[in-house]
Amino acid sequence: MVELAEKVRFLNDPAAYAGATHVVEAKETHMSWVFLTDRRVYKLKKPLRRPFLDFTSIDSRRHFCEEELRLNRRLAPSTYLSVVPLRKKSSGGLCLGGSGDVVDWLVEMERLPQHDMLDARIEARGVAPGDVSRIASLLTGFYAALPPQLADGGAAIEHFVVEHAVTRAILEHEDIGLGDRTRRVLDRVEAGIVSLRPALERRIAEGRIVEGHGDLRPEHVCLTHPPQVIDCLEFSRALRMVDPYDEVNHLGLECDVLGAGWIRPMLLEALETRLGGRPEPRLMALYGGFRMLLRARLCLAHLLDVPVRKPGKWRPLAMSYIAVAERETVSLENPAGR
Repeated sequence: MVELAEKVRFLNDPAAYAGATHVVEAKETHMSWVFLTDRRVYKLKKPLRRPFLDFTSIDSRRHFCEEELRLNRRLAPSTYLSVVPLRKKSSGGLCLGGSGDVVDWLVEMERLPQHDMLDARIEARGVAPGDVSRIASLLTGFYAALPPQLADGGAAIEHFVVEHAVTRAILEHEDIGLGDRTRRVLDRVEAGIVSLRPALERRIAEGRIVEGHGDLRPEHVCLTHPPQVIDCLEFSRALRMVDPYDEVNHLGLECDVLGAGWIRPMLLEALETRLGGRPEPRLMALYGGFRMLLRARLCLAHLLDVPVRKPGKWRPLAMSYIAVAERETVSLENPAGR
C-alpha cells in the first residue's frame, strides 16, 4: 500500500511530469491535494470518509474522479481533460500513466489564469457588463437544457432542513460566540423553511428543480473566452438538486459580498428572460438567507479545526455573510417589510 504522504511527495516533484513543468505548486484542501504545474492542474482525492462521501477505496476515488470529469465538462469542457492513473512501477517508484499497479487516480485539468477568475477580477475592478452577459449566457443555456428532476426534487427541500440544522448548531456553538443578531436571522430562515414549504413543493411540481452545479461561486467562474465554470460538487447528487434561481442568486450574493452588488440583478434578469417562472420575493429571500448563513457556517467551521489555518480570516468574512443574510431575510420576519 502506498501512503498518501508518499503520493504527495511524488506529485510535488516536477520530475513526476516528464519534463512538462519547471515548478509544482501544491495546495491542500479539506478533501484533496491539488498540484499546479506550468500548464496543467492535477487533483488527488484524499482517502476520506464523511457523512456525505466515502473516498476510502481506490475504486470509489476513481468513480468520483470520473464523475468530476463528466459533471464539470457541462460548464467547462475545455478545462477538464482526463482521469489519470497513478501507478507503482515494478521498480517500486511511482509514475503518472505508464505501466504498473494502479495506486490512485487524479483529475487532469487545464490551468486557468488566476487573474481571470471572477473573484480576482472583482477585486481588481476588472469586470464589465459584457463579462456578466457572457456568464449569464453560459448559465442560462445550461439550465434551460437540463431536464426537470421531479422524482428527486424533494432532495432540495430536505437539503434546506438538514443543512440549516447544522448551520444553527455551528453558529450557536459555544466556541464561536455569536450573539442575538445571528440567532434572529437563523430564526427567520428556519421559519421561512416551514412557511414556504408549499412554495418549494410547487417549484418541484412545476419542474423547476434541476441537477445544477451545487457550488456556484465567483472563485469557480473564469472569464476566459468562452467562460468556464469549474468545481461542481461531484460527490453528492442531492446537493446538486437546485432551483436555478437559488443557485444564480447565490452567485450574485457572493459577488455582492466582494463589493460587486450590481452583478446579481443582471444575472437574475437574464435567467428570468430565458427561463421565466421567477420565484416569489419571499422565496428568493429564503434562498438568499439560507445560502449566506451556510457560507458563514463554512467560514466559522474553520475555527473548530485543529490547527486553525488563517485564524484572522474567518470571523470577519462570516460576519459579512451574516450581514447580507440579515438584509435579505427582512421579509421572512415581516412580509410587508421588504
